[in-house]
Amino acid sequence: MQDTHISLAHGNGGHYMRELIEQIFKRYLHNAALDTLDDAAILAWEADEIVITTDGFTVQPLEFPGGNIGSLAVHGTTNDLAVAGALPRYLTLNAFIEEGLEIAQLERIIKSLAQTAQAINVHVVAGDTKVVRRGEGGGLYLATTGVGIRASTLKLGMQYIQPNDMILVSGSVGDHGIAVMLAREQFGLRGDLQSDAASVLPLTQALLPFSGLRFMRDPTRGGLATVAHEISQATCSTVKLSQTAIPIQPAVQSVCDMLGFDPLYLACEGRVVAIIAAEQAEVALATWRSLPQGQQAAIIGKIHTGTARVTLQTELGGERLLDELEDDPLPRIC
Repeated sequence: MQDTHISLAHGNGGHYMRELIEQIFKRYLHNAALDTLDDAAILAWEADEIVITTDGFTVQPLEFPGGNIGSLAVHGTTNDLAVAGALPRYLTLNAFIEEGLEIAQLERIIKSLAQTAQAINVHVVAGDTKVVRRGEGGGLYLATTGVGIRASTLKLGMQYIQPNDMILVSGSVGDHGIAVMLAREQFGLRGDLQSDAASVLPLTQALLPFSGLRFMRDPTRGGLATVAHEISQATCSTVKLSQTAIPIQPAVQSVCDMLGFDPLYLACEGRVVAIIAAEQAEVALATWRSLPQGQQAAIIGKIHTGTARVTLQTELGGERLLDELEDDPLPRIC
């Protein structure tokens, strides 16, 4: 492939498009057992329930400390399956490429996507490529669908949450949102903070044996506070969080203090919020902390009867309401 940048011809269905697909997408995503010349893949299923999710990714910049839009697409999609109690198996991939994108950058991203999927034994089994005119996209947009399997006996969801259940988070919050903002060098700020983007599958699988596990969610857009509000509204309960218990990296807190952000509303891409029965919370916490991904895990709050609201017990012992997110959060990360 001699071209160095994407042209509209790479999306016209002809020679250049076939060359692009074969030399970049097929090169890294080839799977001999599943490749087909048809427009659909035939998949074998081994479990009682099929879990499916879909997502889109428009992050800027396309590459950031700790990941890129390709690895983020895999983690973001498969993490949604993982927190539902499923084992991710398959992905589809749609790539919307803007005319003028450097082909070397596209190759780096797709190579990273393939390596990320391979690391968690997930196969990309179908896809599509479109090229849009210069100025009509952000370089590259990705859309994915994820398919996983889970046992039909698993009872997991907000409807199972009960008063006095405890709230756990698997690690520090706000890392991804601040890492992406620093990569843009917005507000004249720079830094080497790494995004927390990663697979949460080891974390979710570790909690599935707990009979008291009620619910799991990855706090992406809107962050921890938004997940808390979703729980509160769905259960008509008061969610009480403890400010001193919530893990926040000093670098994240410093940037937030300078710019007026609240880290509780910033995106994470490799964390899990879990609700579990009070009598199993400490053992669950120890289980998470025994994993490399969960060493900063903490019990951060509790479910209470009462009106649907979210409160934060401050480090001074007071209590304040956490409002539901209304405006577009800054920094916007997708």
